[in-house]
Amino acid sequence: MSAPLADVLVLDLTRALAGPHAAMMLGDLGARVIKVESPTGDDTRGWGPPFVQPEEGDRESTYFLSANRNKESITLDLKNPADQDVLARLVERADVLMENFRVGVLDRLGFPIERLHQLNPRLIVLQITGFGHDGPEAQRSGFDQIAQGEGGLMSLTGLTEPTKVGVPIADLLAGMNGAYGVVSALYERERTGRGRVVHTSLLAGMVGVHAFQGTKWTVAKEVPGLAGGHHPSIAPYGMFATATAPVQIACGSEKLWQAFCAAFDLDPAAEGLATNADRVTNRPQVIELVEGLLADTSAEDALAKLDAAGVPAGKVRSLDDVYAWEQTLSQGLLIDVDHPTLGAVQLPGPALRFDDNAYAGGREQHIAPPTLGQHNDTIREWLDS
Repeated sequence: MSAPLADVLVLDLTRALAGPHAAMMLGDLGARVIKVESPTGDDTRGWGPPFVQPEEGDRESTYFLSANRNKESITLDLKNPADQDVLARLVERADVLMENFRVGVLDRLGFPIERLHQLNPRLIVLQITGFGHDGPEAQRSGFDQIAQGEGGLMSLTGLTEPTKVGVPIADLLAGMNGAYGVVSALYERERTGRGRVVHTSLLAGMVGVHAFQGTKWTVAKEVPGLAGGHHPSIAPYGMFATATAPVQIACGSEKLWQAFCAAFDLDPAAEGLATNADRVTNRPQVIELVEGLLADTSAEDALAKLDAAGVPAGKVRSLDDVYAWEQTLSQGLLIDVDHPTLGAVQLPGPALRFDDNAYAGGREQHIAPPTLGQHNDTIREWLDS
């Protein structure tokens, strides 16, 4: 079977992370992705350290490597009429164009939506912005940490003060939302024969994952606060200290609470513990109780005891541990690629698997992130063919 998007051509005019991540997701599914870069390259080529310095050639940013697998690179100066003509020819052949310029920039470069659809009525355009393509603050630049704060996520994260998530989650979610919007538009195009514009933003990604914290305000009119290492609506559910290292325990139902109590000789119906609502109300006392039970137990022994009792629990792994974990490896979540200057490198891979492929993603083989302008000649030759 061919990859799901094997017949799709994507023009990736984006830079930094949200747009490149969206384009990479489509590339993982088999789309041909042509990354259109300025002559100086995507900003993330310079984001570091860490950089990887080959014996010959320019240094490579590990940040850029994380968001640009399965792509080709062509450099175009979109203020140059000759290069604008190259882009127009690419648009005529493309299925999807992705951009994350500030609102109005693509218009000023001579490619408003009307012209794009004149060149190619079937073209699907994905526009990713910081705060939305319209509205009173549409012109604001979008940067991940600012969006995490403005979108409320930081107000829910941390122990004593608002804290950003350890990865650029606003960018990543905007990219994921954009990718599924594009796939939906491709499906719709099979019925209508025409393309459309898909809009998403970093702000939309943040608000879209508020989940129960959002309805806590919109319905119950309670403003959520910092959640720390524990679930705000379930107890015990969170990270607990042991004699050696923290463990995470999730008593997500009364049945699991009863199983936990049986393993540790507790009365599940004791005063202040009988219902989840009781335990949430008395969370500090519940945390103290659980950590008291684990105070003289190693993390390994605690996890073994919880597993035997059928109570969900787990480690807090560092990334080197995650990438060495047999379960991670069994899911095909690391991919090996041959980079043109770095040689053989290993990358974190895509999150999807299909039934005819043991490895993550829809491709039989993944392609290394490109060097700047690596495919200038081959893409131009293809356009002239």
